[in-house]
Amino acid sequence: MDWSEGDECHSHGHMGDSCHGHGGGHSHSHGHGGPGFGGFMPGGFHGQLVPGPLDPTQQPRKASHPEDSSSWDIIKATQFGALERCKELIEAGYDVRQPDKENVTLLHWAAINNRADMVKYYISKGAVIDQLGGDLNSTPLHWAIRQGHLSMVIQLMRYGADPSLADGEGYRGLHLAVLFQHMPIAAYLMAKGQEVDSPDINGQTPLMLAAQKIIGPEPTNFLIKCNASVNAVDKMNRNSPLHCAVLAGNVDSVHVLLEAGASVDLENANGHTPIDLAHQVHSPLLIHTLSVVKTERMKANSACLKLLSRYKVFLLCVFSLVVVGAIGSILDMKTESWLLKGVLLVCVIAVINLTSRCRLSIDKNTDLNMRRSHDPSATVQMLFTVNITALLYYYLRSCRTDPGIVKATEEEKKKVRTDFGCDWLMRKPMRANHCFSCNACVAKQDHHSIWINGCIGARNHPYFVLFLVALSFLCMWMFYGSIMYWSKHCPLHYTEEGVWGAVTALTGCSPWVLYIFCFAFLNASWAFILLLVQLYQIAFLGLTTAERANLMHRQRKLPQAFSLRQNPFNLGVVRNLVNFFQWRCCGLCKPVVLDWTQQYPMGLSRDHPMFSGPDAV
Repeated sequence: MDWSEGDECHSHGHMGDSCHGHGGGHSHSHGHGGPGFGGFMPGGFHGQLVPGPLDPTQQPRKASHPEDSSSWDIIKATQFGALERCKELIEAGYDVRQPDKENVTLLHWAAINNRADMVKYYISKGAVIDQLGGDLNSTPLHWAIRQGHLSMVIQLMRYGADPSLADGEGYRGLHLAVLFQHMPIAAYLMAKGQEVDSPDINGQTPLMLAAQKIIGPEPTNFLIKCNASVNAVDKMNRNSPLHCAVLAGNVDSVHVLLEAGASVDLENANGHTPIDLAHQVHSPLLIHTLSVVKTERMKANSACLKLLSRYKVFLLCVFSLVVVGAIGSILDMKTESWLLKGVLLVCVIAVINLTSRCRLSIDKNTDLNMRRSHDPSATVQMLFTVNITALLYYYLRSCRTDPGIVKATEEEKKKVRTDFGCDWLMRKPMRANHCFSCNACVAKQDHHSIWINGCIGARNHPYFVLFLVALSFLCMWMFYGSIMYWSKHCPLHYTEEGVWGAVTALTGCSPWVLYIFCFAFLNASWAFILLLVQLYQIAFLGLTTAERANLMHRQRKLPQAFSLRQNPFNLGVVRNLVNFFQWRCCGLCKPVVLDWTQQYPMGLSRDHPMFSGPDAV
């Protein structure tokens, strides 16, 4: 058979075809077969390389065979999918339960070759669905799982195949799916009731096998997301998944397990912790990683750090005010010694550095000797108070409001696993993006903001824009107050002394006011630019920052350019603003109210570059 015929079969001996079966005398063992391999053959033969990745959910195409199938025996006919020949032989009296000389049944051969029609026929003729056979004493379901045939696994389980049965090596169905890295099959088995922490004959969970036998972060990370226990222990050596990963030198799995909270102090049957095993395998990297995590966890458990962590936000705000006041007071000291001021500023910087390293707040009262420049009018005071109140309100709403994190219940996750047979655990709503900083899928995500230490999404985006508006106006009030102070207390002779003379005069007049002016200018620069960009994207494009960046990136790759304004969400300037801010204007405007966590791209064109990505996350 030629490779171009596209038929992969599993057969007895070497026939010049791409086949799995008996022959060659090779022993079978568990390994890390990648997607380019035919896999390790349950009959004891290592498969040949296939010319490209095969889709395990597709039924193999029937190839035109150069030789007449009427002369084939039933084993070969099963392997190549010659259903009519098989029916002919069975009608002639062949027993479908009869194993061959190596104790392999017809159902095994049909399962490993993904012959759905033959499986259906054999079961109708009385084939035993969970018949053990082959060198590894496996069921047909085990063979299908090893080979990665998801459609065959689904079919066999519908006929009653039991994935909890163990093969000759003690591995159950879920363990085999993890060992051979067939995550869609693993997800399907768990959706059908297989426990993620179910032990094999040796008491090892799938997570232990993944950490020990598969180098890399997957499928360890996948199993942890499915709520696998990171501190379970096996029956023989009392090793946890972290013990297994350390013994295998699997650094990626060690990092994943530590992030999930795996214990570094857990002892096995010999009294060894993971750090002890790291010394035994002579891995300096693992020794350092585990020691650092152990030290950090010991510090985190102290009562003082727990108290500071509980009130961290409040203490950071207090510390920030103290630092600002201290710098202003030092600059405004009644002394002509700039050396003294410099030494004090260095001390403040050292305290800031020490505090940021230790993550401690300093309870320190600083007297702020502010000179009153002038008594502002009641109107100015009222507007400033309203402005700063709005700033604090919109900042807190931006921080505390859920940005639109997409969540799925366990039932929904199981439904997605069952329907799609994949390792993605939820459908991705339209305009949603996965944030790696938050490790969450955020509906209509704009960006991850360092100013609120969180994501800007569908539900807090309007508050963030209004926060930028309030911050820009507050900076203008700072400019106004500084200029009014200088005009009354700092006579400038710009025409006579020039720019440098004016700056020197301002510094000598009030370093504190100059410091506030520079600080306000620094904040106004990024706030105003970011506000303009946000308003442009919202009003004129109808896009988020993430969508605009994604479209601009794809625009460079597409042969035919397209305008960013030509997208399904751009409804015009007025309607874009009304829908974004949910303006009603006493009934004059009617904004569209949408829950973006539940919006999926059904009625919109999938040809648009915005919708070319997958729907699951």
